[in-house]
Amino acid sequence: MDAGAVGHLGYDQVLSILRLLPAEAVLSFAATCRAFRDWASSDVLWEALCRRDWGARAAAAALVDWRCGVPWRRLYAEVARLSALQARRLQVKGTSPRPRASHSLNLVAGWLLVFGGGCEGGRHLDDIWATYVGNGAGTGSSNVLSWQQLASGTPSGRFGHSCVLVGDALVLFGGINDRGLRLNDTWIGEIICEEPGRMMISWRLLQIGPLAPSPRGAHAACCIDDKLIVIHGGIGVHGSRLGDTWLLDFSDGLRSGSWRQMGDTGPLPSARSGHTLTWIGDRRMVLFGGRGSEYEVLSDVWLFDIGDHFLQWKEQKYNLSSILGELPSPRAGHSATFLFGGKILVYGGEDKERRRMDDFWILDIPALLQFESGTRKMAKRMWKRLRIDGQSPNCRSFHGACVDTSGYRVYVFGGMVDALMHPAESLGLRFDGQLYQVELVLHL
Repeated sequence: MDAGAVGHLGYDQVLSILRLLPAEAVLSFAATCRAFRDWASSDVLWEALCRRDWGARAAAAALVDWRCGVPWRRLYAEVARLSALQARRLQVKGTSPRPRASHSLNLVAGWLLVFGGGCEGGRHLDDIWATYVGNGAGTGSSNVLSWQQLASGTPSGRFGHSCVLVGDALVLFGGINDRGLRLNDTWIGEIICEEPGRMMISWRLLQIGPLAPSPRGAHAACCIDDKLIVIHGGIGVHGSRLGDTWLLDFSDGLRSGSWRQMGDTGPLPSARSGHTLTWIGDRRMVLFGGRGSEYEVLSDVWLFDIGDHFLQWKEQKYNLSSILGELPSPRAGHSATFLFGGKILVYGGEDKERRRMDDFWILDIPALLQFESGTRKMAKRMWKRLRIDGQSPNCRSFHGACVDTSGYRVYVFGGMVDALMHPAESLGLRFDGQLYQVELVLHL
């Protein structure tokens, strides 16, 4: 490369070009000569790369929670090298939610909220529990949390429902009730914090018009930029696996909404349940895993793009021989949360024999998007298994997981865990009721 020719472009022009390149290309440019190294080390440049690859929200969170004078380039490098997590079981006093699985876990306005799920005896719960973890509550080793049970009654008891956050409100859809009936009702839960240390939820049935997805449970759902909810698949009537995709548009705030089904054009993910759908910024989301129509468990990765004029699924197929190291095994009933730094954290789940797992993986979204755009060598960097230190959650499936606003602290509650079988038990099935906190380990 002719350093003199590039130098004629001027500093601002070179930075404009570097902002369009992958981070690896910027580092290669920096290795060319001293002048290029100085340009490519600009804090302005690396802040732009962080915002591009991580998203504006994660970069804003980094300013508050992580930077503290750390150069953006070093922060980017530490996130790229992420290899470990720190976990601990949170201490709780007083009454706690009953152990359960296939429930929902959300964090809104600093409150962790648990709703519904299935428990021992085949009962499907309708209770709502809350504990405050905002402003650092629960983060210190000596801090103790307390759960409070909120007034319940609506929605009715269920498990396998979806409950996603839209702004500071919950949107709940579907699930399976005590009689095994699949549901397709849509509820809005408004969060009300009237006094310090106390909160409540006001539920109402959303007016959605004549069209709605068919009744189902164990489907996947996510929210796009607080404006649109997407659901895919699940278990329908008679236990059949579904493969349809539905979008819920809101109007008048959250006072009403309308469902519409995506057409069956182009390649589509196969019918499945117990999979995950994770928003990764802009109008894109990632689908991973699940259990298929023949009860096989899956490990495929799909990218769903909701453009201005099109909806498109695209499977991310890669040659296994091109992957360095391990890949996550096929699974269902896992969790997938979007973290600080443009990474999806996949935890747990179960295999085709319903053996539960306790492994943690990250799916690197910048590498995934570069792979999707044609840079095949990025397949080597898409997946990484993380080491877990501290009090790690044990093997489990169909647990609840959510991330806080900083994007680097994940909460895990409940799930089905392996148990020693007693003579009266045929499956050795046990439900867990512990709350865990899992944090990224960054050396800054």
